[in-house]
Order: sequence, then C-alpha cells, then structure tokens
Amino acid sequence: MTSTPATTGVVHLIDREPAISGAEMVSALVPPPQFDGATFESYRADAAYPSQQEAKELLQTFATGQGAPAKKSGFFRRAEKTPPVKPGVYLDGGFGVGKTHLLASIYHAMPARRKYFGSFIEYTALVGVLGYAKAVELFRGSDLLCIDEFELDDPGDTMVMTRLLGELVASGTRLAATSNTPPNALGEGRFAAQDFLREIQSMSDSFRTIRIDGTDFRQRAIDGEARVLTDADYTDAIQDAASRGVATDDDFTAAVAHLARVHPSRFIRLIDGIDAIGLRDVKVLHDQSAALRLVAFVDRAYDAQIPIRATGVPLNTVFADEMLAGGYRKKYLRAVSRLVALTHS
Repeated sequence: MTSTPATTGVVHLIDREPAISGAEMVSALVPPPQFDGATFESYRADAAYPSQQEAKELLQTFATGQGAPAKKSGFFRRAEKTPPVKPGVYLDGGFGVGKTHLLASIYHAMPARRKYFGSFIEYTALVGVLGYAKAVELFRGSDLLCIDEFELDDPGDTMVMTRLLGELVASGTRLAATSNTPPNALGEGRFAAQDFLREIQSMSDSFRTIRIDGTDFRQRAIDGEARVLTDADYTDAIQDAASRGVATDDDFTAAVAHLARVHPSRFIRLIDGIDAIGLRDVKVLHDQSAALRLVAFVDRAYDAQIPIRATGVPLNTVFADEMLAGGYRKKYLRAVSRLVALTHS
C-alpha cells in the first residue's frame, strides 16, 4: 500500500500488498469498532430464549467477581459439594445470538490493566510471527484474554492455543472464549466438540461452559439471501461509495486468488481505510483452501462493518454443497450469515 492512502475513489484489492508487524498485531488485540461501546446493559436478551439472560447474568458475575460462577451443574463441574472457582468461561451457541457482544462486554467491564481481545486466527497468527516462546512471554501475567470464534478444525493451531492457554492460566490469566456451533453440530453444548476435549484434557476443568440459544439476529430483519446487483446498479453503487469514501472494485475470482498471496493475519490491513467492497461476477467456490481464505476475509470485513456490493451468484451460495456438508461447515455457515448482513448494510 502507499504511504498516503486515498481518502476517496476506487481502488483494487489485488493491487494491495499489506504488511503488518508483531507490534501492530498486538496493538490490534481490542474489540472490533462495532463493539467499542458494548456493555451488558446494551445486550438485549431475547425473552423467548431464557439462556440469553442467564448467560448475561453469569458473565456479569465473572467480569466483576473473583471467578467464573459455578453454582449450577455443567459438563465440567467436578463432583464436589463446593465447586471450584474456574478461571475461564466458554460461550457455546449458534450464530448471531450475541456471543461476541457479551465477550466484548466482559472486556470492557473487567477492571484489568492488561487485557487482550482477538479472534482465534489473530492469536495463532501472532504466535506464528513472534514464535511460541515470545508469545508466552508477551501474554504471561495478563489479567484477561478474550478469544472470539475458537476454531476446532485445525489440530495444529488448536494444540498451540491450548498449550498457550494452559501456561497463561498457570500465571493467573483469566480466559473468556466463544465458538460458533450450528444447531446440527455434533457436540453442541459440550464445549463444542469431543475432539477438542481430547486435545485439552488438562484444560477442560479451567472453563465453565455457558450455553446460549437463540436465532441469528442478522437474519431477523432481512430475507436471508445476499443481495445481488445488476451490472448497472453495481457500477452506480461503487461510484456512489467512491464519491464519499474509498471503495474497492475487483473481479471475484481475481480477488480470491489474491487472498492466497496475503497471509490471513494481514487481511485487516488489506481492507484498511476501505468504506465499501465491490466484487464482480461472484462464482461458487469448489476449492476448499480458497473458500477458507474467503471465510477469514469475510470475518475481518464483518468486524470492520464494511458493506459488500456484488454481482453474479448470491454470496450466500458461494460455498459448494459438498463444503457445507464437510468438516468446515460451521465456518461456512458463519460466513454466509455475515455475507448476507454485509450485502444488505
């Protein structure tokens, strides 16, 4: 990227070659801008799902008390008359029920000097840049570590993160994590997956699992399908966005190919200063690697709340059926939910 990026006009993602240092990655470990003002008071629990209000109250206790509440039985509760104080909470539930809002509320409410908030992929990328030993040194002794969208489908990354968390808990760090679990996912309500339990047997007792039910709030006010523009409407939309800020305009296939040349940890810089994303001629993806890179890109665009304008097939159909039936199903469903929301924003 240039040292003096444009403030208005059209740019192309495929022309951007962002770089990010370890120090910048650490400084970015705060809640996304849309959750800058997230509080427990602003979390609107759906009365149709009592678990939302219960989760809110439990997490308020966690954020302001001495440990995660353990007054009710759960998967990780020991068979003791007086349950132990747990240093971590784990929010398990479907898409769009407000888990990230609650996670950010914990971050803002906890009176801590050293606290961090990031997605699973941000932490693993940071470990990759700094090295494991330096990452442990950086986070050791911190008061709070919030991990959004804990991923279970990469054994290597899962092992690295669980080992890191084990060392941090030993140093007194408290943990709060979320994971998206679609309604038909195996292991829902049981710390997301049995595979994860096998990986972190020594860590499982550190967490109190809090189940949150509900419907995806992103689907409540829209029709459930990504908005598709005609070529003429797309051109008008990009020109309008470019007149008020910076808009990107890229062929979808070329943009996805470019993502292969940019490490996911740099996706946040790829969209730095962008006010609207334009994708022409969207096609269904059949390559798993390309699809997973798109998921990571969509996560960053959603965190930044950048509208997407597109032509071609609806973005909610961008992942082939065989992918939705595979092991990365929950990632794709989360991305679909976010893509629908961004095309309507």
